[in-house]
Amino acid sequence: MSGHSKWSTIKRKKGAADAKRGKIFTKLIRELSTAARIGGADIDSNPRLRLVVDKAKGANMPKDNIERAIAKGAGNLEGEQYEEGVYEGYGPGGVAILCETLSDNKNRTVGEVRHALTKNGGSLGQSGCVAYLFDKKGMLSVGSEALDVDALMEAALEAGAEDVVEGEDVVDVVTAPGDFESVRDALGSAGFEAANAEITMQPSTTVKLQGKEAESMLRLMDALEDLDDVQNVYANFEISDEEMAKYA
Repeated sequence: MSGHSKWSTIKRKKGAADAKRGKIFTKLIRELSTAARIGGADIDSNPRLRLVVDKAKGANMPKDNIERAIAKGAGNLEGEQYEEGVYEGYGPGGVAILCETLSDNKNRTVGEVRHALTKNGGSLGQSGCVAYLFDKKGMLSVGSEALDVDALMEAALEAGAEDVVEGEDVVDVVTAPGDFESVRDALGSAGFEAANAEITMQPSTTVKLQGKEAESMLRLMDALEDLDDVQNVYANFEISDEEMAKYA
């Protein structure tokens, strides 16, 4: 399983999402405002905004908060303007790391990202140093409990999905970015509701970690995701379930 997908599973087990709900809302507000600023406030004509609104609803963000963030991004209310950024680097064991950020102060952001990396056995790299190891993909995760996996696979592949991958407690449907919405709609019509739906970065190769390197990598992921300016962190680490049991 890819580092990002594995990390999502780890976070669910740790309950980190609930513990950091306030921080999740802060990140979602930035995403909503930026998506509205770039593509407009009309959800029907702005796929990026529509995806973030769905994510915000999934996180139980109040409707007023969502509408206010969109209004700020569209220029109807005063608010900060955030610039997108991508930082690349390396983690313990040579793991490749991509950080997507939204920031109103890039100098602050790069300093915080560099500090988190160096403090946890990593280092900041040059632009392009690891980006080639990741491919942009759509990802729809469906809970596997009482799931007819064969029916899901048939529906997904008929709708144009690239792959269907069975995990420990979810089944991941992988799509090309351009097919993401049509596959999601097709699965919904077939009765399959995704617990998580996102455009993500999938690594083409993985690095197996164990022992102190595995522990340091998990600590580094926590540190990076804890930064307000960091929206998404992708990494190509792989840690065995046995090893994970020690830290989760």
